[in-house]
Amino acid sequence: MGLFGRDETAERLEQLEEFVVSDWQPGPADAATHAGDEETSREQMARRLDNALAKRGIAGSIRAQLRRADVKLTVVEYLGLHVVVALLLGFVGFALRGAVGGGIGLIGGFFVPRIYVTIRQNRRLKAFNNQLADILNLWVNALRAGYSIPQAMEAVANEAPAPANIEFRRVVSEISIGVPLDVAFNNMLTRIGSEDLDLVFTAVNIQREVGGNLAEILDTISETIRERVRIKGEIQTLTAQGRITGWIIAGLPVALSLLLMLISPTYMSQLLFGPEKGGAFLPGPFNIPCGWPLIALGLITMAIGLALIMRIVDIEV
Repeated sequence: MGLFGRDETAERLEQLEEFVVSDWQPGPADAATHAGDEETSREQMARRLDNALAKRGIAGSIRAQLRRADVKLTVVEYLGLHVVVALLLGFVGFALRGAVGGGIGLIGGFFVPRIYVTIRQNRRLKAFNNQLADILNLWVNALRAGYSIPQAMEAVANEAPAPANIEFRRVVSEISIGVPLDVAFNNMLTRIGSEDLDLVFTAVNIQREVGGNLAEILDTISETIRERVRIKGEIQTLTAQGRITGWIIAGLPVALSLLLMLISPTYMSQLLFGPEKGGAFLPGPFNIPCGWPLIALGLITMAIGLALIMRIVDIEV
């Protein structure tokens, strides 16, 4: 603990955050002008606001997701992007299909940034896991050459491809400013979320406490991870037909509905609207077209079926 009750490790991590996250680049804006000073002040205020929000509730989870996806956005920018995309798609939907299309575009727009970040997370995690066995070989060779653990990690950061080199470079930067090795490992696990990497760091921490030949341990783990990657690839190949079948079954009704809306909008309007377009309302005080509950029921059942199919073909290794 520091003099005023603050954790010294947290202070060092905040310093590293300023070093890593900063987007400063040299250029004409570096001139000492009044306008440049105001811009710098605004950037500093925006960064402080982002750090304050990220420490509270769901904003902290959002910041962790952005780091895992390696998306260079602050929490405030990410939340603002939801609003901008939702308004943009809502306007496009309204221009094409009126209020119904605008509502669909507005609702769907809120999910587009999150879907993009999730896809980036999965791709980055998959790329890192595929690189991990080769990374461990580099680490083992560096250790056998007489390097210490931080020096070996720096060698990995210099030789490994992205995204592994970025993450190991961050670990080396944290260690260089005094962050304990186990804390730097935990930070990297938080940014990556890899089970295989958790196994590696657990072995390293145990070796630091009880001793042993770390190079041989990592070499064994590397072979295990390489075999797991091979088995996962075979499983992905064998279950590809089931996954494709699930996506086709789930997407075919949606695609067919969109096609019918383009070919015969008058026919589809009977499902979406009331008697003024040839449809009917549900009995009761609310004037709801009969088609909307049917569409909701269909989407729910399709989602359940797709989830069951994905659950069946998702085989843990």
